[in-house]
Amino acid sequence: MNNSALVIVDMQYDFIDGSLACRNSENAVKETLKFIDRQTKGQGGEDHEILDTFPILFTRDHHPADHSSFKEYGGIWPSHCVAGTHGGSIHKDLLPYVREELTFDKGCDKTTEQYSGFDGLNNAEQSLGEILELLDTTDVYVCGLATEYCVRNTCEDLMKAGFKVHLLKDCIGYVDHQGHIDALATMASEGIVIE
Repeated sequence: MNNSALVIVDMQYDFIDGSLACRNSENAVKETLKFIDRQTKGQGGEDHEILDTFPILFTRDHHPADHSSFKEYGGIWPSHCVAGTHGGSIHKDLLPYVREELTFDKGCDKTTEQYSGFDGLNNAEQSLGEILELLDTTDVYVCGLATEYCVRNTCEDLMKAGFKVHLLKDCIGYVDHQGHIDALATMASEGIVIE
């Protein structure tokens, strides 16, 4: 797993049990934790030492309350992942692995819809792609919510940027089952490795 990293897409409460709850989301969180355990088995040490050998990066929808993607402001989605709310928080079981410098917020500008984690920035205004390059990453494992939207867009942008992308199919949730199946097929045809 040298030169690899894990990108966890939008595992936030509004996508788990909130206004945009995805199917398979609770299971996706559990399977992600198992995947992290498998990668870090035998390393011992503190969580921060584990992160030094297997970087874990998070993307986070981080909307203002009047974001243009919300139905009441002309968008297609119910209000979700408003900055500072419980619904916008990353699942508590993943918090031991969250580092601010490895967390990338997207959808912060109320006029812009951003599905891809590639559009997010960390607290130092660095992008996901920039940090992965700084970490000398070649292979990126991806999990999160939801397959058809933010997961797919993030995977495709990672691939376009030259990373080898592995999508962990047991570690993703989705809005619609058929949409999930179709998105997996499309990503596989594009060269994303479905594992």
